[in-house]
Amino acid sequence: MSATRQRPAAERRRIYAGSGTAAWGRGHARAFAFALARWRAAPLASAATTAVLGLALLLPLLFGLALANATRLAGTLEASREISLFLAMDRDGSDAEALALRLRARPDVAAVALRSPEQGLAEFRRMSDLADSLDLLDGNPLPWVLVVTPDGEPAPLARALAAEPGIETVQYDAAWRARLDAWLDLARRVLWLLAALLAAGALLVVGNTVRLDLGGRREEIALLQLLGAEDADIRRPLLWLGLLHGLGGAVLALAGAALAALLLAAPLAALAASYGGGLALQGPGAGGIGATLAAGAALGWLGARVAAGHYLRTSRPADR
Repeated sequence: MSATRQRPAAERRRIYAGSGTAAWGRGHARAFAFALARWRAAPLASAATTAVLGLALLLPLLFGLALANATRLAGTLEASREISLFLAMDRDGSDAEALALRLRARPDVAAVALRSPEQGLAEFRRMSDLADSLDLLDGNPLPWVLVVTPDGEPAPLARALAAEPGIETVQYDAAWRARLDAWLDLARRVLWLLAALLAAGALLVVGNTVRLDLGGRREEIALLQLLGAEDADIRRPLLWLGLLHGLGGAVLALAGAALAALLLAAPLAALAASYGGGLALQGPGAGGIGATLAAGAALGWLGARVAAGHYLRTSRPADR
């Protein structure tokens, strides 16, 4: 051992790792093979670490998908919302047509549709369980209605139309959109907070796994350092091991998201039918799959990097 200690560091390094550009590739190949061996040596512990990483990725992934679909639904509802103008009961069809013609000339109005009292009553009969009770009424109690499709932001248009003569009621609820936006903004903040907390937990799990592995190989690592191994040589297999854990966790998270979508398919179909078939759950897509895999790999790599770096800084041989 004393002869080994007396060799210059450069010579020990050349003997251990070789020289040339091929040495870098051989080092990574050995590191990857070592990571796979460590994975197979403790399958239960490896599976547990990967499962924890998968859960840490799955929860933000599901929350993010739900938020993305809710935001898309909110945008669809906002785009399809119309302003209903209920005319006074003393206004007839000619008054409604004249008002519709005047509104169509406005630049902030995309379209105007008229609904006569007879059309409204027929629609009410189709939609209401009290349709038979309508036969007891004398005449038609419904007014003429103009359905206005805004060309732009509907709130200012609704306020302007409320001042039009002959309009009894303007049906447009702007408060629901403000409340929905507030909830969506809160959900985005909760998503980032949840992702940060789970990412910190995943880093601790990977770091603890690597720390335990390093603790069990203390004498082996000391010998490798004496033979010429640098910190990067010792750290490289652990980084590959962290990458394997992270990628495995990402795959589990994607599989869990697919299973959740499968379980929600039936109730989602019923919900879509209630909206006229206009709803369809969207998955993460190619970009989301790539981002999940990248996040898993980054978490695994970073957790291993921090743990290995701390160990190597605190356990250097005395002669190095």
